[in-house]
Amino acid sequence: MTTTTADTRAYLAGGGIASLAAAVFLIRDAGLHAENIRILEELPLAGGALDGSGDPERGFVARGGRMLEEEAYVCLWNLLETVPTLTDPDKTVKDEVWEFSRQWPSHSGARLIDRDHTILDAADLGLSVRDRAELVRLLALPEHAIGARRIDEFFSPHFFATNFWAMWRTTFAFQNWHSAIELKRYMLRFSQELPRIHTLAGVRRTRLNQYDSIVRPVQQWLAERGVVTEHGTTVTDADFTEEAGGRRITALRFERDGKPGSYALGENDYAFLTLGSMTADAAYGADDRAPELIRDRRDGAWRLWETLARKASDFGRPNTFDGNVDANKWESFTLTMRSPLLLHRIQDFSGNAPGTGGLMTFKDSAWLMSLVVPHQPYFAAQPEDVYTAWGYGLFLDEKGDYVDRTMAEATGQEILTELVHQLGFEDAAEEIRATTTVVPVMMPHITSQFAPRRVEDRPLVVPRGAKNFAFLGQYTEIPEDVVFTVEYSVRGAMHGVYELLGVDRKIPGIYHALTDPKAALDTLKAAL
Repeated sequence: MTTTTADTRAYLAGGGIASLAAAVFLIRDAGLHAENIRILEELPLAGGALDGSGDPERGFVARGGRMLEEEAYVCLWNLLETVPTLTDPDKTVKDEVWEFSRQWPSHSGARLIDRDHTILDAADLGLSVRDRAELVRLLALPEHAIGARRIDEFFSPHFFATNFWAMWRTTFAFQNWHSAIELKRYMLRFSQELPRIHTLAGVRRTRLNQYDSIVRPVQQWLAERGVVTEHGTTVTDADFTEEAGGRRITALRFERDGKPGSYALGENDYAFLTLGSMTADAAYGADDRAPELIRDRRDGAWRLWETLARKASDFGRPNTFDGNVDANKWESFTLTMRSPLLLHRIQDFSGNAPGTGGLMTFKDSAWLMSLVVPHQPYFAAQPEDVYTAWGYGLFLDEKGDYVDRTMAEATGQEILTELVHQLGFEDAAEEIRATTTVVPVMMPHITSQFAPRRVEDRPLVVPRGAKNFAFLGQYTEIPEDVVFTVEYSVRGAMHGVYELLGVDRKIPGIYHALTDPKAALDTLKAAL
């Protein structure tokens, strides 16, 4: 292990799960004094994309919900087996997630719904011989041969009309124009999910939303040990120096309360910088208002990366990811229901109690809407007589089937109207609308990590010759792993801490289902 002193400091730019995980690993595995760790976060709350907020009156809101996976999320479980829950100091967050998932297993009874409100036989993936051949060809190609090509460059039109693609794309939020490399990685990383993609039986879920179930316990663990989080602090730049074939950060520059400031880094200090943000510039709507689509990159996470990328050719190319809002945006919505009517109707329709069904996708929907009803309550502040659900749409620029607006233009109540009609619950529409608040959220960069790219567009977690700095988040390069997962952020944090500080602990290997004979056979059977 690299020798650290009592004065060794670490500065973490960004307060998402990558930085929080890095702080835990710095304390637990590298032996840093917690009081010497500073997390610099622009927003008033930490957690990044793992969010959950609101109240019964104005409505609860979660921008997204991360589906966790037992076999593949080894670094996340490594992190969470250290952190106790907020309610029971003798139970870790990992224990709680696994126990909750055993108690409320996912097994969707209505994974796909057609325009006639009929539940489709989603076990029939609908893949033709040609579709399978095209999949095999993509999986066989090395990434350098695929390059920046899109998914739709590898498949015929029939593939995109299959049940398989409707389920796979909505489970992971793929668009046809996204990176073929990322699809290949997902197919290899989550091949164990193929036999159960129609039921989502492999999903593990937190008891509450990920902010309440993961972020808050990790924050408490860090705060109890003395980690300092400085909110309202936007890191804007870093000063670098070259030394003996290596590179070192000597200062971090930031803005706080409209004033510039800096932290000097000594010889034994470290910096961990989160690059970009999936949820940057998220904008919230309301029952009577559509959310704004922000195009001018007001969030500091992208500006920081753009500034750093101008300093070195191997610091990545942020414009590959933040340069096309229309290709990367989508919109989610959270329902807050002061009547159980809609939940009861969905349960009767799907056969799933709240928390057991996973995504219901309206396959023929013009917006390609999906809805999930989590176990109740889903928010820590949610009363017993208030209920919540979450959904999203992938096609924001199409007019609805029942609402004469695009999803991007629709208010919360108009999104609810579209949803009620997709479910075929018109007879209950009046009561549902009168007792339901809808908060839509527009996210201009939410799938930007899937943008077609080349290898050099993402920097390594620890760039060549880096002596005291690492990059974190969804826009770094971790070979074979998949972005848009909590696991990716946590694995990157582990790589950064262990490599920079010479931690003598093995990073858990990436799970490959196809190396497991049983999983490989099950996958083969499902695909044929």
